[in-house]
Amino acid sequence: MPGTIAVVGPTASGKTSLALALARKLDAELISADSRQMYKKLDAGTDKPKGSWKDGVYRVQGVPYHLVDVYDPSEPVDAGRFSEAAQALFDEIAARGRVPILVGGTGLYVRAALGGLDKLPKRDDAVRERLAETAEREGRAWLHAELARIDPEAAKGIPPNNLHRVVRALEVYELTGKPISSFWSKPGGREALHVGISWAQGELEARMAKRCDEMFAAMLADEQRLVPSEHSGRDPGFSSLGYPEALACARGELREAEALLSFKRATRQYAKRQATWFRKQAPVRWLAAGAGDPEVWAEEAASLWKK
Repeated sequence: MPGTIAVVGPTASGKTSLALALARKLDAELISADSRQMYKKLDAGTDKPKGSWKDGVYRVQGVPYHLVDVYDPSEPVDAGRFSEAAQALFDEIAARGRVPILVGGTGLYVRAALGGLDKLPKRDDAVRERLAETAEREGRAWLHAELARIDPEAAKGIPPNNLHRVVRALEVYELTGKPISSFWSKPGGREALHVGISWAQGELEARMAKRCDEMFAAMLADEQRLVPSEHSGRDPGFSSLGYPEALACARGELREAEALLSFKRATRQYAKRQATWFRKQAPVRWLAAGAGDPEVWAEEAASLWKK
C-alpha cells in the first residue's frame, strides 16, 4: 500500500472532516497543504481547523495537525519552502510508526510535498519590490495579465488577487528566463493515494456560499484588529480569498453586501481552478458525497488505502 494519503479537492468539499475521521481510523497525523492555514492570526479567512497547541504540536480533536498556525502573515512562504518542511514531517511521522496524511486544496503544495518540484531559485528582494510597486501602480489584474502572457499554465492556477504567488512566478521568470510552470514537471517522489469528495456542482456551490456567509463578518473583524495596527493588509497572508474584499470594505471602497458577493464569486472561480488542477494533475479517487458523513468517507478511503 502507498505510504501516504493525500486528501484533496475544491474548497468547502469537506477535506478536513474526512482527514480527521481518517486519522482516527489509521492512527495518523495530518500535514496541511493549504497555503493560507499555515499563517497565524488569520483564523477567519483561512477556515483554519479549530485546535490548540500542546507540547509544541497543534492538535485538532486530539489529532496532530502540522503546518497550521506557524508563520506570521508578513512572512513569505513559497512551494519550495513548504516542500522542505512537509518532507521532513513525512519522515518524522513515519519514524513514529504513524501514517502521514496530507490534506489541502493547494494543488502546487500537494505536488511539492510529494517531491514533485524541481528546485526553484532563491528570492530576490529587489525584483520582488519592483514587481510589488508595479502592482501598486498598475493594479493586480495588470500584473496577472503579464503572467498570463509569459506563463499561461501558471496564470490558470494562480488567482489574480494572490499577489505573493503572482510576484513569485514573475520573479522566477526574470531570474531564470523560464516559466515557473516548467519547474512543476518533475514526477512525484512519494507514492500516495489521492482521495477527494465528489459533490454535485449545485451542492458544492451552496456549501461554498454558506461558508462565505459564515466567515465574512469574522474576516472584517480580522481586518479591523490587525490593519493598520500590526499589518499593512498587503502582507502575503492577506492574499487569502476574501481578505482583499474585506480590506476594501473596511476602507469604504466597497459596501459589505458588494464585498461579500465578490468574495463568493472569487471562491467559486478558485474552486473551479482547483477542480481542474486535480482532475488533470493527480490520480484522485473521488468518493461520492452521499449524505455528507465524514465517517462513511473515511471508511471508504481506509479501504482503498489498505488494498
